[in-house]
This record gives sequence, C-alpha cells and structure tokens, in this order.
Amino acid sequence: MRSCLAQRTLAEPCERIDRPSSWYLVGGGAVINGCLEVDLHIYSEMFCHLRPVRRLCPGKIFPYWFLYSRALSGAEAVNALRPFYFAVHPDFFGQHPREREVNENSLKRLSAYLENLQKPGFKSLKPTQLMFYVRETDQNSSDGQEHFSTSGFRAVKFTLHTRDLLSTVLYILNSCSLSIEHIQSLNTNVHSQPLKEATRISDRPIKWDKSYYSFTGFKDPDEDLEQVWRMETTLTSWLDNNGKSAVKKLKNSLPLRKELDRLKDELSHQLQLSDIRWQRSWGIAHRCSQLHSLGRLAQQNLESLKNAKGCTIIFTDRSGMSAVGHVMLGTMDVHHHWTKLFERLPSYFDLQRRLMLLEDQISYLLGGIQVVYIEELQPVLTLEEYYSLLDVFYNRLLKSRIPFHPRSLRGLRMILNSDRYAPSLHELGHFNIPILCDPANLQWFILTKAQQARENMKRKEEC
Repeated sequence: MRSCLAQRTLAEPCERIDRPSSWYLVGGGAVINGCLEVDLHIYSEMFCHLRPVRRLCPGKIFPYWFLYSRALSGAEAVNALRPFYFAVHPDFFGQHPREREVNENSLKRLSAYLENLQKPGFKSLKPTQLMFYVRETDQNSSDGQEHFSTSGFRAVKFTLHTRDLLSTVLYILNSCSLSIEHIQSLNTNVHSQPLKEATRISDRPIKWDKSYYSFTGFKDPDEDLEQVWRMETTLTSWLDNNGKSAVKKLKNSLPLRKELDRLKDELSHQLQLSDIRWQRSWGIAHRCSQLHSLGRLAQQNLESLKNAKGCTIIFTDRSGMSAVGHVMLGTMDVHHHWTKLFERLPSYFDLQRRLMLLEDQISYLLGGIQVVYIEELQPVLTLEEYYSLLDVFYNRLLKSRIPFHPRSLRGLRMILNSDRYAPSLHELGHFNIPILCDPANLQWFILTKAQQARENMKRKEEC
C-alpha cells in the first residue's frame, strides 16, 4: 500500500486509509508516511491550479521549504509582512485622506485577525474581507492587467480564511504581488536539516536588498547613516555656524546689559541688599523691567523696603520668604502685594529664628547631625512650609526617643524631604531623610551609613 501511494501521480487521488500512528502536522494538513493530507479549502487560492484531491504526494506539489517549515511566531510574521506594511502604511498617504482611512481601518482588522490566529485553542475564523491601497513604483507598475491610479497606488481586495500565520502571510503578499523570497530564506535557514534536530540560529538584523527600498520608498538606513555622519554637528562646526550671529546679538545687547548692572547696583546700595537674583532665565529686557518696578516702589515706600536690609531679593513666581531667608518677589504680583510683604518682614525674621532653634533641637536628638536646606537639591519652599516640615519631624522624634550618643554624628549633614518614603545617602555626603520615616529604620540607616557619608564628604572636598 505504501509503495502504491508513493507512486501515485497528481491525477490519481490516493485511497483514503486509516490514520497510522506515525503522522505529524505541517501547516494546514498532516504528513503521513511521506504523503500530505491537506485541507484544500485553506490553500485553494494559493494553489488554484491543482485538481481537488484528498491526499497528495507533497514532494511533487509544494516547495521543499514549505513542507519542512515550522509555524511562524508573531514576531516572525510581522517581519515577513514588513514589505506589505511599508507598501500600505497610512503615513505614506498623507495627501490622500480617503485612501489613508481605508488602510488604517484595514490594518486594524488585519491586526485583530493575526492576534486571533495566535490564540491557543482557536477553532476557526470567519472570512475577513480586506481592502488596501498599495503604493507602486515605476519598476513594479508594468503589469497591464492591474489598474494604477495617477497617484501611484492601486486598490487590492482579498478575503482571509486561513488557519495559520504562514499561510496568512503568504496569501497577503501574493495578493499584493509582493515577493515571498524572504520567507523562503527564513524557513530554509531555520530548517537547513529538516530531518535532523534543529539547531538554534542567533537573531540577526534583516538586511534588505536595494530593490526593496526602491519599491517601498522607505529610506535605506545605510544611506541615512552615511548622511548623518556627513552632517553630524560637532562643537567646531556649530561655533563656526553660529559665531557671527552670537557676536551680533551680544553687541546689540550690551546697552541693555549695562543698564541692568546699573539698576542692580543702585538698588542694592539704596536698600543695602546682599544681592539681587532671578530664579528663572528671563531675558535682559524683562529683568530691567522688574528692577524699574522695584525702583518705583522704593521711591513710594522707602521705609517699608528698608526692612529688607542685608537680605537677598529673588524675583520668582510667588511672593514670600524662602526657606533660607531670601525675600521672594512674585513677578505677577502688583506693588500692593510687594509692599505688604516688606511690611511683614519683621514677623518673618522672628519665624526664621524659631526655625533655626527647631533645627538645633532636631540635631541634638540625632547625635549632633546638622539639619540643612540645600536650594539646588530641594524643591522651592517658603519659610512657613519648611517650618511645618521640621515641626512634624521633630514631634515624631520626641515620641520615639531614638537613642543616639550625644555628638556622635557631628560633622554630618541631613536634609528633610516630604516626597520620599525611604532614607538615602547622597553622593555628596548628606542624608536624605523623609519626614515620615520610621524612627527605628532611621537610626539603623544613619549608624550603618555614617562612615560612608564621611568618606563622600571628604571626596567632595578633594574634588
């Protein structure tokens, strides 16, 4: 019986026999003793020239790579369909909204179809009719039987009724008249010895032929890389391109810069200020305007502004006093708000003294470690907000009564944070301590990291 089946031709359908124990599945059928039982409904559109038969000799019908191909994975199916995706991607139809919308909807339906194929235990899918507008080039538009629009693309309709990824990919590419050689290469490489144990092939990037980029219109990455290398901006080239413009802008801004320095020196001397700063990178003209506003206020209420003697004034987004004692002037506030702030400065100075006392009390409870506020590393807080954080942390320490040896941690520093949940050691040597940190964990962390903190501080001084 086996020899008879092997010698049957395509014109002679084989007898239907009972399924032996030594059979295995391939694609959409089963191979039995060298013959393939195929559901021809799956491949009817791919092999429409064949006579309807129930059991065929595979070696005479299907390509060698098809018989020994494994089922494609989802990632391999996507790679195999890359020529198709580049030919129908909606981004290439920006000037044709109707065709773009058709391709977008069809790609969504195709994606859902491919996902369902990969779900375990699926039985069958309903036939899915899709339509795409496929971009064409001069090299691929010579087929007179197909209709090409003047815009360089053609409409393709097909119905999917397949049961595995491989047949789906092949059918899509064939329907769009796209090459399937890369799929043949993929299966041949993976199963170079199909009757022996398969060996693992390392993943490698796909190297497309130049004709692929000609068809799809997609840019060759090798050419793009060479162009980037040629156009790469270096410091020297950037200075050459912008040097003249920078010199011109600097020359034009010199009068404003001199005016800014003059206003700053006059106000600092008149109000006996330590410094005038800006928290944001406003332009020179904007800064001059802010100083002019402060100068007019000094002419109207000089006595109130004298309360800022020895302080640093910072132009920022809100008015008040910062956690380190700087007077903050909100640029969106009017003179009336600034005047009230300067009148309240004595009360702010009193709160600042109480804050410093609270820091000393916390330091005493934690073995002499110094509580500091670092502007560059912490969020901008007003004096009231920072005092509230210190007060909450101090009350928690009082309740826990953590036993630290007095002055055992002198020379170390710590900052308080409200947006952290675990203590940490900064590379500069200070501790980041959350205000809601568990006291027991805090004690263990500080004691175990104290030596490393001293080393970090020493390294900072050396650098």
